[in-house]
Amino acid sequence: MINDLTIGHPLKLIIKFALPLLLGNLFMQLYQISDMIIVGHLISVNALAAIGASAPIYMVFLMIAFGFTGGLTVITAQRFGAKDESGVRASVFHCLLASLALSILLTLGLVIFLKPLLRLTNIPKEIFADAYNFMLILSLSSVMIVIYNLLSGLIRALGDSKTPLYFLIFSSLINIILNFIFINNFHWGVAGSACGTFAANSIAVITCFIYMWRKFPLLRLSPKYMHYNAAIMREHLQIAFPMALQFSILSFSIMIVQSVCNSFGADVIAAFAAAFRIEQFVTQPLLAIGLAMATFSAQNWGANLLSRIRRGVRYAFFITTSISFAGFLLIRKIGSSMIAMFIDTGDNSANNIPLIIDIGEQYLVISTFFYFFLGLIFVFRNTVQGMGKPIVPLISSILELCTRAFAAIYLANLLGYEGILYASPISWVLAGMFVVCGYYYYIRKFSRDRLRWKLGEIKQHLKENGPVD
Repeated sequence: MINDLTIGHPLKLIIKFALPLLLGNLFMQLYQISDMIIVGHLISVNALAAIGASAPIYMVFLMIAFGFTGGLTVITAQRFGAKDESGVRASVFHCLLASLALSILLTLGLVIFLKPLLRLTNIPKEIFADAYNFMLILSLSSVMIVIYNLLSGLIRALGDSKTPLYFLIFSSLINIILNFIFINNFHWGVAGSACGTFAANSIAVITCFIYMWRKFPLLRLSPKYMHYNAAIMREHLQIAFPMALQFSILSFSIMIVQSVCNSFGADVIAAFAAAFRIEQFVTQPLLAIGLAMATFSAQNWGANLLSRIRRGVRYAFFITTSISFAGFLLIRKIGSSMIAMFIDTGDNSANNIPLIIDIGEQYLVISTFFYFFLGLIFVFRNTVQGMGKPIVPLISSILELCTRAFAAIYLANLLGYEGILYASPISWVLAGMFVVCGYYYYIRKFSRDRLRWKLGEIKQHLKENGPVD
């Protein structure tokens, strides 16, 4: 259902929009956690480590797709907020062209450079083959992943966050079922997990496209608007490229941390893989609020409603602060039990199961202290992106990359694997503070510009008509 986020109470709109996003993201994380549990229990800890070790490369690929399509659909949301129907239709066509081009480039890049990338991340020899086979199959599904992200982004741009949720739940359940069948019944090993993901993504794209065509006439491709316009494409790419670069930088920084982590062996890799998935699951509410703010700010920016953006940010900040505290308490309570779910205690390939659980729990305990700053990043970065200003988020991502990489390498040399635990938290603090400052810079600048524009209108009116008696 199409929703106009420029009308109504901002808090209610943000929560209503964020809840389906949260449920969808949780299902996605549940799928990924279930997949790792299936692999860890039905195959081995080494197989779990292979997926965990290659995950940052896959994340770079996913984040490029997510950032690029998200940047494209910012323009769609702005056009919708401005009640520009022809602009929305033209945006859909140019979004599709750009996304198809990206998917081709990603597929070729992954296939050609996969082995060098895996070697760059210091993956141990005993799990290299499984990691390579897993990533090679996933790389062939690039088109489906990019297009699915685009379709979901276009629907969200019209204020509908429920429809993408339904398809995400649908594809996640299919994915879990297929992974279990391919691994348990067909005995395809780690490759079975990748094949299940490939098949589920393909089914999701086809069904989502059919539904969108039937239920969202505004998003249908129309011959009248299927004409390439360099100026329109440039407008889309001016946001899409920085956002794709921003997301890839963040993922690349995680890949650096993973590369350092991989040098400590399969047990540490498995612990970090499990802890990272749990952290992703626990922080999904923060991400959902951030994604809601991107669409909220984009529509209101298109409608020239700056004061509503300010109100929305205040409400979102309050929500994420509360969520951060709740996540802190949850991890303290059941963190070790959550780590233990990923490991088969009867697996002989696991050298030291208590050590794996202890390392994973340490990771979670330390990171939860800094979820507040992660919440700042999600709220303020997405808000600025929705306003069509990608430079501050991009710079904050570069800052996060440099900080995380330096901390991981330096602290790992100084403290061993325990030093890696502090890499992400330190980067969250610096990047969070920077993007908050960037948001207030833009808000004040736009307020001053609007005031000067209104004063200019008044002066012009007085000049033409004289003072009012």
